[in-house]
Amino acid sequence: MSSLQQESVKVDLGGRTVTVPRDGLYDRYRMDTDLDEVARDPRVSGVDFFRRLPKTRVDSPIGPTLTPNFYYRIATARLTMLAPSRAIRTRLPRELAPLQVAPGLGLISVMFFRYDVCDIDFYTEAAVGIAVKPARHGKLGFFDLVAGLKNEHLDSYVLSLPVSTEIAQVRGHDGYGFPKWVTELDVDIDTTRTTARVANDSGGVDLALSAATPAQTAHRSGERVSSLTSYTAIDGAWHSTLSQTNVLSAGTTLLPRDVALRVGEGRMADDLRSLKPIRPVQFDVVTEGQLALHMPVPTSVRNRW
Repeated sequence: MSSLQQESVKVDLGGRTVTVPRDGLYDRYRMDTDLDEVARDPRVSGVDFFRRLPKTRVDSPIGPTLTPNFYYRIATARLTMLAPSRAIRTRLPRELAPLQVAPGLGLISVMFFRYDVCDIDFYTEAAVGIAVKPARHGKLGFFDLVAGLKNEHLDSYVLSLPVSTEIAQVRGHDGYGFPKWVTELDVDIDTTRTTARVANDSGGVDLALSAATPAQTAHRSGERVSSLTSYTAIDGAWHSTLSQTNVLSAGTTLLPRDVALRVGEGRMADDLRSLKPIRPVQFDVVTEGQLALHMPVPTSVRNRW
């Protein structure tokens, strides 16, 4: 990173002051990024996916903004594990129900994200999440379950979502209602190795992961687009947030044995332990992808009192 990029500038975000890279994409464009400019970035393989997704100006808790937020080059890793439904239910709001793959068994995941080029500049992120039934469904159909297991469309409730930059924390917490905080967070993903480390408040390990990257399959832009719906409560009202991933290169290992997950001390570690994970069932890595993150919209959920 050059010294120019390392310099920062203060900007207002819904009454909160955050620092962003001087002359970065956010400093220059405020979410209305020039796609032709992005297309010239050698890290970005193309922008056709985004040309088909026009942005809309909306009011939000962080002030007027444009949605979706575009991520032009990302890499992600997701370790999916079995966990007892009883433990999962202790961490879910009563309005949500776990996605069960067998009686008494649900799915949880640890996720790591590296956003190399995006509207709010480079940052990294990690998550502990619970797979849930779609909020508006009563019974979950077989095809919903299959799609969920294939990661084609997942519904999730997130317990932890640390990030590495101020703007990502303020947008995520104030604008989306996610449990976000800022910490030291390293994520490195390439075609050979996937590693991640989330620091706790004292600089030690909260969560860390190391594994061989699954063999990757390339996809044409738009050929494989997966979606994730996350549920959050904002000012006491339920909202859903849609993210769409344009998968360009990805691979999966079923029943992975050589994934080293270190559960240390911290907020993420506490959340993961509370779910009582049993064993990993799937390890998914996207070494190259793109993402459109929409602003939350109000949604109805079933009462499960």
